[in-house]
Amino acid sequence: MPLTNWFLTAPERGNDVSDIPAWTEGNTAEPLIHGSAYFDRLTDAVERMSEGDHLFFTDWRGDPDERMRPDGPTVAELFCQAAKRGVVVKGLMWRSHLDVLQYSEEENRHLGEAIEAAGGEVLLDQRVRRGGSHHQKLVVLRHPGRPEHDVAFAGGIDLCHSRRDDADHRGDPQAVRMSSRYGSNPPWHDVQLQLTGPAVGALDTSFRERWNDPTPLDSHSPIAWFRDKVGGADLSAGELPPQPPDPPPTGPHAVQVLRTYPSLRNAYDFAPGGERTIARGYTKAIKRARRLIYLEDQYLWSREVADLFAGALTENPDLHLIAVVPRYPDVDGKLAWPPNLIGRAKALDVCRRAAGDRVHVFDVENHAGGPVYVHAKVCVVDDVWASVGSDNFNRRSWTHDSELSCAVLDDTRDDRSPTDPAGLGEGARRFARDLRLRLMREHLDRATDGSEDADLIDPADAVAAVTAYAQALADWHDAGEVGPRPPGRLVPHEPERLSRLTRLWAVPAYRLVYDPDGRSLRHRRSGTW
Repeated sequence: MPLTNWFLTAPERGNDVSDIPAWTEGNTAEPLIHGSAYFDRLTDAVERMSEGDHLFFTDWRGDPDERMRPDGPTVAELFCQAAKRGVVVKGLMWRSHLDVLQYSEEENRHLGEAIEAAGGEVLLDQRVRRGGSHHQKLVVLRHPGRPEHDVAFAGGIDLCHSRRDDADHRGDPQAVRMSSRYGSNPPWHDVQLQLTGPAVGALDTSFRERWNDPTPLDSHSPIAWFRDKVGGADLSAGELPPQPPDPPPTGPHAVQVLRTYPSLRNAYDFAPGGERTIARGYTKAIKRARRLIYLEDQYLWSREVADLFAGALTENPDLHLIAVVPRYPDVDGKLAWPPNLIGRAKALDVCRRAAGDRVHVFDVENHAGGPVYVHAKVCVVDDVWASVGSDNFNRRSWTHDSELSCAVLDDTRDDRSPTDPAGLGEGARRFARDLRLRLMREHLDRATDGSEDADLIDPADAVAAVTAYAQALADWHDAGEVGPRPPGRLVPHEPERLSRLTRLWAVPAYRLVYDPDGRSLRHRRSGTW
């Protein structure tokens, strides 16, 4: 299978200034489902680091007191102890909006201060469009002279409160404030990738490009700049150690690093016109879909994204879309709630008009019946191409904020029937199919060893099984929850309908504030990424 069937070529990436390779081969990608699994794996890897090693990270939010395991260490303790051992610790945290707006300015600042006091360096980075954010979640661990230990973690999980949940979905004891519908300890579903092999070098390069960008950190905010100067904040990036050679091959996975950077007046050195390889990568992959697109996403907004799915569904009458989304937005309030609802409702309407009963949308609950907040950003196409990242399926993530995703193609064919569900001769691939099955097993309460996968492998059977389980659980709730609770955690997602008067103000608020467009005027006019 030529990788160019699915991956973007260097010209298709559209950013010949960046040093990120088109893709790398010989990697091993392992999905870490849930924050507890990721935090445990990251803790082990960092505690093995020694003097002269490199620990680089980017994050949207970081809470210094978040415990990586029930008995610790905290995020701050883990990274500070590494810095004290002589590990080169460098971090890029989004500078964030104010805490009173339910963001994380103070938390991000405090994590940086703790690491700097231990000998590391953390920059509060606001080199974004107005109203935008740095949304990447990345940790790169390099070991000069011991490349066999190099590893990176990329995906949707921040180093902060609420993320350390597990498959039982009882929530992280250290919780962020969000919609009251999720309770005091919101259950949280998320996915991160662990990567070894040459892809670690590509992710190291991605970090270094942001770190070395000469644009001032507080270019949008004179007030923030003054506060940082008075407070003695670090406003200039220190020198990074030389970049080690890429680590050796470790496995059968080709990995393509995909990113979003917006078009800025003070352009990024490494992406002078912005970068939209995430949007372009999804577009290329989804246009090849023939049988099943499986995705999990926090938002699933935007007419532009919905049109992409609708086009694929229209062109391919055997294609189904399964989407797993949160039951409710993460915020309450008469002003915040409607714009959060309107985008998904419009996107689902577009898809359903194109394909009707081939569009299947579900939300998740735990065994106590409480809604689970789906924060994962996962897409699997025909059990061949898969991606895990920080980006949501919306215009903001594809054009406006900074994002980071990894697409994976496995050289290993999967021998479970059907061996070629799309019928293109490329065959199902082990990584993509295993990722989809692992997620479906959890959502349907199936055996984790795969012994109950018989009706989940074929796309048509999987659609039938998922819809039947979800409907059985919904019927049980509707009937007053009499008798044993049916297995499974999915229920059909029914977006709340808004009045015409509410839509009059919620639609423009959604388009301008919640889902803005970070493309250049030329790309907006042409409708291209």
